[in-house]
Amino acid sequence: MRPLQMVDLKQQYQKIKTEIDAAVLGVLESTAFINGPAVQRFAAALAQYNGAKHVIPCANGTDALQIAMMALDLQPGDEVITPSFTYIATTEVIALLRLTPVFVDVDPKTFCIDPAAIEKAITPKTKAIVPVHLYGQAANMDEIMRIASAHNLYVVEDNAQAIGCDYTMKNGGVRKTGSIGTIGTTSFFPSKNLGGYGDGGAIMTNDDALAEKLRMIANHGQKVRYYHEMVGCNSRLDTLQAAVLEIKLNHLDEYINARRSVADYYDKAFANHPAITTPFRAGYCRHVFHQYTLILEGIDRNGLHDYLAARNVPSMIYYPVPAHRQRMFEAFGSAATNLANTDWLTERVISLPMHTELDEEQLHFITSQVLNYCNQ
Repeated sequence: MRPLQMVDLKQQYQKIKTEIDAAVLGVLESTAFINGPAVQRFAAALAQYNGAKHVIPCANGTDALQIAMMALDLQPGDEVITPSFTYIATTEVIALLRLTPVFVDVDPKTFCIDPAAIEKAITPKTKAIVPVHLYGQAANMDEIMRIASAHNLYVVEDNAQAIGCDYTMKNGGVRKTGSIGTIGTTSFFPSKNLGGYGDGGAIMTNDDALAEKLRMIANHGQKVRYYHEMVGCNSRLDTLQAAVLEIKLNHLDEYINARRSVADYYDKAFANHPAITTPFRAGYCRHVFHQYTLILEGIDRNGLHDYLAARNVPSMIYYPVPAHRQRMFEAFGSAATNLANTDWLTERVISLPMHTELDEEQLHFITSQVLNYCNQ
């Protein structure tokens, strides 16, 4: 059996090695390392794939979130509603821009922000909502957009973990996550469903004026070189990364299908265990399984993590400490916030290996080891 990894990028690379090597060599030979042709081609291809009018590549997913919020002209003290059960990048940019993060609870089944909790948290200072499509499953965007419209709020989708996810709107139309809100953001960190071979990110929007502003902010606040109209930053997607991503975008649906097949195997293996809850699949979206995350009840989660590690089965806890309990947010007094579902999940979730190269022998070994521990 091949050694197990949370994400097997080497095996994935081997399958597309010829394509990748040719693309990278092309960039090296062109020496167009910054804003080369591959960057524009990839941005156009991603816009077409995701159904967004504009895609603005940038250096990483955290920058994407920061640039998105800068473009909305939010002012210090403005409140931004966000889940606490997420990776810290979602929330740290809020504080970085001197905005006020307002942490709300998640739906314990979908792991995504609870629309009812959003509505309760709105105040006259609220200016934006940042839903996170966590683990590859979409937040309830119909409800979120309804709330945003009713209260004149911006919606910035954190789509770092769910690129390629199809969302079926209440009117029957199907849209990709990241193209529904005011702005969508994503990350191309290597472990993502669409991952580069280094850092990278993108911002997307259907608003022409907003797209122009996003481009300017990502490029030192300039539209014409050396004429800086606003305070911006320097956030570019390397041409080498764009060349890799251009190839991998052609395989994204294939990768998603492979992940869903792995999830099906896990679902069947754990279906009858009373202490294991497998990932819920919301009817309004097509889960793309960036992670496969179990909820354990009455089982020592940390004990299972150690047990698997001793048998060379990797697992991860996403996330052991929610954002509202992180030290960086002490000044906001967020630790006193009552987020019962978030706290409950952080004590019970564990994620198993999930990637495109898992084979049946590996999956059998992983599931048998999990069941051996849980049946003790």
